[in-house]
Amino acid sequence: MKLYESQLSKKSKEYKSRHGAMLTKLSELNLYLKQVKEQNPKAVEKLRKRGKYPAREKIAKVIDAGTDVLEIGALAAWNMYQDIPGGYPSAGTITVVATVSGRKVVIIANDPLVKSGAWVETTCKKNLRAQEIAMDNRLPIIYMVDSAGVNLERQAEIFPDKLHFGRIFRNNAKMAAMGIPQISCVFGFCVAGGAYLPGMSGDLAMITQHSSMFLAGPFLVQSALGQVVDMETLGGASMHNAISGVADYQFDTEDEACEWIRNQVAALGKRSAGVFARIEPEPPKYDPEEILGVLPFNATGTYEMCEIIARIVDGSRFEEFKPHFGLTLITCFARIGGFSVGIVANRGKQVYRQMPPDEHGNPQPPQVQIGNVIYSDSANKASHFIMLCNERLIPLVFLHDVTGFMVGKMAENNGIIKDGSEMVNVQANSVVPKFSIIIRNSFGAGNYAMAGKAYDPRLIFSWPTARLAVMDGGVAADTVLLTKKNLDETAKKKFREELVKKYEYETSPYFSAARLVVDGIIDPRKTRDTLIWGLEMAENNPDVPEYRTGLLRL
Repeated sequence: MKLYESQLSKKSKEYKSRHGAMLTKLSELNLYLKQVKEQNPKAVEKLRKRGKYPAREKIAKVIDAGTDVLEIGALAAWNMYQDIPGGYPSAGTITVVATVSGRKVVIIANDPLVKSGAWVETTCKKNLRAQEIAMDNRLPIIYMVDSAGVNLERQAEIFPDKLHFGRIFRNNAKMAAMGIPQISCVFGFCVAGGAYLPGMSGDLAMITQHSSMFLAGPFLVQSALGQVVDMETLGGASMHNAISGVADYQFDTEDEACEWIRNQVAALGKRSAGVFARIEPEPPKYDPEEILGVLPFNATGTYEMCEIIARIVDGSRFEEFKPHFGLTLITCFARIGGFSVGIVANRGKQVYRQMPPDEHGNPQPPQVQIGNVIYSDSANKASHFIMLCNERLIPLVFLHDVTGFMVGKMAENNGIIKDGSEMVNVQANSVVPKFSIIIRNSFGAGNYAMAGKAYDPRLIFSWPTARLAVMDGGVAADTVLLTKKNLDETAKKKFREELVKKYEYETSPYFSAARLVVDGIIDPRKTRDTLIWGLEMAENNPDVPEYRTGLLRL
């Protein structure tokens, strides 16, 4: 593959301005992440006096020393539950992909310091996403249970729809049938329907005097049956280990339980893997720090996407597929962390499409194309490339900066609906692992074509500069105003300002991260590391179905 010859000048005023603007964005991100991870010192001390650890500390005791984790949904529920004192930081659950006893695993840990681990809608959504990652990649999953169950004041958010609480237990059963190891330890409360989660796991441990499991607690039992029974007798660790047989192991301390989890993972057999091509990894030639100086601070400024790719891929080398055709999309082969990958990326700058001579053989001026718009030729190129990667078992990486498909008379005459439909079709039927990074814009059907959340990427993260929406807020406001014929100019101005403000709030990456539309917001310098995490996860699942598409309107 060819080394990309970078044209980025670190001494330029433009680079320094963009680098500084991104650092400001990252300061905001780091502040928000610190806030969701901070806990009340008095509450933590109270927990320790009971011989218990905070959720993040429990995870740290289980994972291999010196290894990192990939956190999913750290900003889940961000600013969503302002009617509840303290809100729901990280949706009351910590979810990570981590290394335990040398194996990649998914860990879900309830946070008892967030409303006693009670679940709201976003908690459920986050757990389902963690299970989805485990199923897609055939990763063992560890449940660290310490939850009071459903937040009864908000039960309608979590029961009884398809993707509500019951889906978790359905997934427990599906994972069992798939042969995915599920290891549970109840560290505290495990109440009502929530008891099915550990009850459906392959291994279940409890901790003496700390753990309790029951479908109905002492108060409900007394209310419903008139029976007066204490918590330990009703569902404590000793009862479930010696009498009911629901639990398999009993420990006296959380330290013992964490060591047991490590030992369980260490004893797991390993299925054959490695269907995706991997060689010895090589760092990029260009410093990933320089990524911070590539992207303009505003949403419309231009840049060269290849400069970003060159700071993500091995050796800063990649080979473009159809480099002279469909110029608003870059399609290229490269390696990331030694893995062979196909990359589909929006160009980021204006390009000029070569036009055929006219009917008299006279040369025609080139057609100007907007870099973050998908035209018919770009869609056709991407469809061909996605099918090629599926045929060759090459994972796909999508770098989003797309405002949508081209519109207008010429685009419609050229069949943009047909060409866009073809791209969405091959995307929907793609069977190789897909990973999406939203760098700046991800609007409308462009989001779908570039493997947005609805198209099952194994991981989807955004940069702090990301914006996700049907379209730009200003464009949306102007479009709606064309239908508001009875408003005077003052009313139109006010309406536009309010709608643009609403879009600015809703297109924020924090809005999307809070609702788990993305798995999180990352420092652009961590893009390569995040993709390597995803590729190493995907390597655990060697079962890739045969690639097929339905009818394509060619």
